[in-house]
Amino acid sequence: MASETTVSDFIVEPPETAWNIIRLSPAEAEHVPVLWEADVAVVGGGSAGCAAAVVAARHGASTILIESGGFFGGTAAAVLDTMYGFFPAGSDERVVGGIGWEVADAMLQSGQAVLRGNTYGAGTGVTYEPEALKLEWDQRILDSGVRPLLHARMAAVILDGNTVRGVVVLTRRGPFRILASRVIDASGDADVAWAAGCSLEMPSEKRRVQPLTTTFRLGGVSEPAKTSELHRLMREAAANGDYELPRLEGSAHYTVLPGVYHTNVTRVSGIDPTNPWAATAAELEGRKQAAEYARFFHDRVPGYEESYLLNTSVWAGTRETRRLIGEYVLQKEDVLEARQFDDAIALCGAPIEDHDGGSATIWRYVAAGDDGEPTGRVYGVPYRTLVPRTIDGLLVAGRCLSATHDAHASARSIAQCLSYGHAAGAAAALSVASGVAVRDIDTEVLRSQLREDGVIL
Repeated sequence: MASETTVSDFIVEPPETAWNIIRLSPAEAEHVPVLWEADVAVVGGGSAGCAAAVVAARHGASTILIESGGFFGGTAAAVLDTMYGFFPAGSDERVVGGIGWEVADAMLQSGQAVLRGNTYGAGTGVTYEPEALKLEWDQRILDSGVRPLLHARMAAVILDGNTVRGVVVLTRRGPFRILASRVIDASGDADVAWAAGCSLEMPSEKRRVQPLTTTFRLGGVSEPAKTSELHRLMREAAANGDYELPRLEGSAHYTVLPGVYHTNVTRVSGIDPTNPWAATAAELEGRKQAAEYARFFHDRVPGYEESYLLNTSVWAGTRETRRLIGEYVLQKEDVLEARQFDDAIALCGAPIEDHDGGSATIWRYVAAGDDGEPTGRVYGVPYRTLVPRTIDGLLVAGRCLSATHDAHASARSIAQCLSYGHAAGAAAALSVASGVAVRDIDTEVLRSQLREDGVIL
């Protein structure tokens, strides 16, 4: 019998990128038809991008939101069903407001979300129905006057010297130009910043990124096991060789739907998601693992005897790829020592949650007590982490902000990404209105505006 083909068999390094194709001067882009002109163009319709676009539009900037998929909400709608970061570990005092809490609270009030404690004590999360999240963003995008553009992938950046003037998007009718005074890169993978030539921390063999996870939902669940019992059963099944389980922990939690449990247990390691072959391998491997874990749950976990696989995530959840090296790089010590900054645009009390720890996960809490447990402390995230060092006309928001690997493992929480988007949208609108470059805006004015918007600083 022929040996089984593994996904790693076809992972190779792709050829070098042709920069003259993805980085165009205004003159070189002239042959591409103009689809839209705006004050602010936001690339990426995930949590940070949706927040940025809605806030920029609310502050008077004509804004277009560009998303490659068919819905807004990004990973929060495609992979996850819980937003963490609104509440710090060890405290019930909310530290994130603004557009992020507006959306979360709307789902809580409508019964489409519930507050739920984290499996590892990482702070209370908002568990929601992903379909409801999509509709919440649709409503706000339309009500704010944002011009939505789905099924459009960024193909090139328009760079005038060191200033971004817009992007080229690829649609089903071919390429078009989107011209903008300011561009916000909320792609998650720093696609615009990379194409524009910003300084970036890149995935490589020496600079590994966190593994990917394909989440899945199981229906027909009655009374699930406690987390400690689930982990014990995982270890037992793996030790017996009955199941191939690369991760021996993780979570399975209730949703707002009766009998439906959301499961976050798979782990696809050693993958550079910016490599198209590796990204393909991750998707195939993630679904394979999901099926194996679903078999394990059905066979071995009390309460799952009648369970069945409802769906896997739309794509494999990506925790980390490229990261900006910005005006300031958030450090591990900033996180662990709960440091504050004069130009802070967000607060974070999420622990360092590093999944690159073999079959387990590394947890370190912000300003942990002598016993290593959470204390409810938070740190500030500077505006400078959204600002490239040498490229103008561009802000970066979301998980590709400027942070070290360790700091990023805390700062990437979805509630914080919503905050970064809120700040970037407000900053871009302020920059346009005042005629000042995004790196030169008065951060005290920005912070004052954020407070008026309900952001907690």
